[in-house]
Amino acid sequence: MFSYFFITVRSVALTSIILLASSASAFALPLSTNVSDEKAEADAFLPQLVPVLAPVNDGPYVFVNEQQQLESYWLCQGEVLTQTTTAVSFPTTISACNMSAAVHALSSVENKILEFSGDYPVAALSDFHGKYDLMIELLTNNNIIDENKNWAFGKGHFVITGDIFDRGDKVTEILWFLYDLEQQAQKAGGDIHLTLGNHEVMILNGDLRYLHPKYIESANKLNKPFEQLFSPNSIIGNWLRSKPVLVKVNNMLFAHGGFHPSLATEKRTLVEINTVFKDSLIKAELDKPRAGWAKFLHKTNGIIWYRGYFANDYPEGSKKSDKGATSAEIDLLLKHFDVEHLIVGHTSQKQIETRYQGRVIAIDSSIKRGNYGEILFIENGKKWRGSLSGKVLPLYHQ
Repeated sequence: MFSYFFITVRSVALTSIILLASSASAFALPLSTNVSDEKAEADAFLPQLVPVLAPVNDGPYVFVNEQQQLESYWLCQGEVLTQTTTAVSFPTTISACNMSAAVHALSSVENKILEFSGDYPVAALSDFHGKYDLMIELLTNNNIIDENKNWAFGKGHFVITGDIFDRGDKVTEILWFLYDLEQQAQKAGGDIHLTLGNHEVMILNGDLRYLHPKYIESANKLNKPFEQLFSPNSIIGNWLRSKPVLVKVNNMLFAHGGFHPSLATEKRTLVEINTVFKDSLIKAELDKPRAGWAKFLHKTNGIIWYRGYFANDYPEGSKKSDKGATSAEIDLLLKHFDVEHLIVGHTSQKQIETRYQGRVIAIDSSIKRGNYGEILFIENGKKWRGSLSGKVLPLYHQ
């Protein structure tokens, strides 16, 4: 199977607790402004976890071996199951222990097109954080998918601004679901745009402090650090690496955290931002440490961490590292990137809300808490919120 690797010290600390059978929300950590704040909060939190044994069902984790075969691994009631498949055609479905996945290719091609325009409906939301069941309910009731979990949004474009990973216990299910749904959308003439969030980048870099203990157990059973389950030769790891950190759809610019005003004053282009960020994505895969602007893009004021549009909405206990963008700076960003709206996740709200008289739209509606969520819809110049039950709600400007 896998050669043995050591899990990080923090992972081992979590693993010794085994696995919590309660929901992920019971021990989700508050998301702070920067990495040092998050580390302190995580350290303070660890001793409070209560050990409860539960068998793990997880997978599949699918890798492409040197013979171009699919090597798949599952945990079924805590036991490792393996399968080697020679894919004759695609999609190829692999399945074990009632956990299946459709593999569409041995690798994902990075689409470097960042700007899309057309006369089609657009839907957007953010921050699933492992809440698969709530995500399915929200997408079904708002007709993004049908009752069979298949694409139902026609030629529409569906934007997800990151944070699939961490906190919840059904991350694997979400990843495979979106991987397949993206193919369905494109065949129907629509598209899914998944941009990387801070938690995708954290996981790919081995920062596991928000990881549900279920996945620490999975990594232990498979004798591999969790981040290596998403290595470049894994189907999902390769797919994640193909994703951008921003996307522009019609007159809207999307990213997980936000665009610092300096990006406009320094006249940075969308291609430049995405390229530099992606070229420095994973520390362990770099020839030398991040430096200069690449380092800036991965720090507090970078595109996956920035909270400057919500200076009064920082998570409780976190430090404000930015006084917030001014109205003039928002106008400068909109003019520079030639858009009318900046649409971001990362900073949780009770519902989808706007700032700066509607020029900024916050689409993290706290799905991570497992109780509620909303989708932003834009069509024919109109914007509205889709509730968890599918009710059409107005989008108020603040």
